[in-house]
Amino acid sequence: MVRIRLRRVGLRNQPSYRIVVQDKESPRDGRFIEIIGFYNPRTEPATITLDEAKVYDWMSKGAQPTDSVAALLKSTGTLDRFARFKKGEALETLVAEAKAAESKRNSTSKTRKD
Repeated sequence: MVRIRLRRVGLRNQPSYRIVVQDKESPRDGRFIEIIGFYNPRTEPATITLDEAKVYDWMSKGAQPTDSVAALLKSTGTLDRFARFKKGEALETLVAEAKAAESKRNSTSKTRKD
């Protein structure tokens, strides 16, 4: 089974994550199939960058997001757009809408000092 999950990168005590498509049995930071996004929880607000066309492609092929990735996809509105994609809405309009939302969401990010 293929999962969409987080892969930890970054220095010790400074985590950031890549959102990857990975086989369920692979270790967290092990072999992956494709990188489809990036998540940095250390910025205020958290930076989430996704290639939504790839997300729709993998989810239509049967890839299941983990709980943490599903929460990220829900917060960015990707799951709602995917439901509209399944109903037959054009991919180009959904991706354009996602890019507009992403630029608005990630416009003012400052790194927190933890």
